[in-house]
Amino acid sequence: MSNYSTYQDKQNEAFLPLRDTVFNQLRLQILHGELKPGERLMEVALAERLGVSRTPVREAIRMLEQEGLAVLLPRRGAHVASIDNKQLEDMLEARRTLETFTVNAACSHITKAQLAELRQLNAKFREAVESRDVVAIADTDYIFHEAIAKDSGNERITEILQHLKEQLFRYNYEYLKDTKDHRHLIDEHEAICDAFEIGENNTAVEIIKMHIDNQELGIYYHLEQEEKEKQKKKR
Repeated sequence: MSNYSTYQDKQNEAFLPLRDTVFNQLRLQILHGELKPGERLMEVALAERLGVSRTPVREAIRMLEQEGLAVLLPRRGAHVASIDNKQLEDMLEARRTLETFTVNAACSHITKAQLAELRQLNAKFREAVESRDVVAIADTDYIFHEAIAKDSGNERITEILQHLKEQLFRYNYEYLKDTKDHRHLIDEHEAICDAFEIGENNTAVEIIKMHIDNQELGIYYHLEQEEKEKQKKKR
């Protein structure tokens, strides 16, 4: 895993309950596409692979259910949660609405220190892009947007947006993995920072809308290609 990982617990995992350590590992594997939507979460196999007993795995799966990353199906056991097209459409629309709000709010009262931090985060994003490490690219992109949400000053919306973006992370990750050139994302991040610096709310909002719309198109394109591959295999 990359050092950029957003979702790993920042504490030393040696001091965490075993179920939390297992939960963190499984969550990362789901978010980074190692465990696919619809894939069965078999306690015995996971316990053997992670070198733990079944109890912390069972508890971790329950925690994944609470996060919306796993689902328990009658007589079929636990599976990685899938999102249907309507759910995905709703979540992407919600993300667009919430991020438009947070960008507008952040632009209105961002401090010089917060703006400097945003530029530093985009510099880290640039480093990730240059490294071609997709995990690092996805994580640093998440961190940049998370910082803007926090700069909005609305803790409740920030919390809702963080949960929503975690649900969408694996889809965004696949989009980033399929995208050959990420430099335009660096430029869009920088343009948002420039708009913040001069207090151009409308410009910042238009840039974030374009930024999100481009990612949405990429996500849908990836899903279409994935479906075509599935249909080919059925023939």
